[in-house]
Amino acid sequence: MSNVLSKPGPLIMGILNVTPDSFSDGGRYVSSRDAVARGLEMVTEGADIIDIGGESTRPGSERVDATEQKRRVLDVISTLSNEISDDILISIDTTLSDVAEAALDAGAGFVNDVTGGTDDADLMKLVATRNVPYCIMHMQGRPHNMQDNPTYEDAAQEVKAFLVEQAQKVESLGLAKENIILDPGIGFGKRTQHNLELLKQLNQICATDYTVLLGTSRKRFMGEICSTEDPAQRMPATCATTALGVSAGAKIFRVHDVWQNRQAADVSYAIKNSK
Repeated sequence: MSNVLSKPGPLIMGILNVTPDSFSDGGRYVSSRDAVARGLEMVTEGADIIDIGGESTRPGSERVDATEQKRRVLDVISTLSNEISDDILISIDTTLSDVAEAALDAGAGFVNDVTGGTDDADLMKLVATRNVPYCIMHMQGRPHNMQDNPTYEDAAQEVKAFLVEQAQKVESLGLAKENIILDPGIGFGKRTQHNLELLKQLNQICATDYTVLLGTSRKRFMGEICSTEDPAQRMPATCATTALGVSAGAKIFRVHDVWQNRQAADVSYAIKNSK
């Protein structure tokens, strides 16, 4: 198990999109120098994990091939890994085993797969062989069509069932249970009501005895509730879900706004564990 994942209390995963088209911060960190600087800044703000992605998965986005993903992320990962301490983990946000393997070789130590192992069958084999933390996310459809007409009879139970099935699959390949992370995929093939249902019943996913990651940062459903068009203005709403997630038992929080969510997570954790 990664020493980072065994830290007590909630962990903050800072989002570092090295893409021109991500929904909230696309184009801000396309140069390696700017991306590395932002990664270091997030560490000073309290991030435990830096999640680096070279392919946008916003609604309507198109695929980016492995060669281009590697061009975008590998230099950033390599440089950042040489400048941060061992108690900070670098994550590669990809669905492709080729990209993940190159990223692990460059200094990453965590794989974040938004398709939960359904895009590239070799990715589960890779993380099992390397025995590195692996995040399985639920998504109905794919980014280019996931918001066309997402439907569920029972969103919480269907998402939980998928996550547990995929977790057992990678565990059977040899990945240690403590290195398996489940992410309900807020905003990925879900309507606002589905997202709210998942958040309300998050404790059910946390009860599976796997580590749980929550990624709500600046998501559109909160903009609908708060009548806020600008994703960057949804930081307070994100902090509310982080506090809720800590109370429900989630461990990792994937966010754009690091220090603000660090505070929300730490205060919620202190309240939850007070005597």
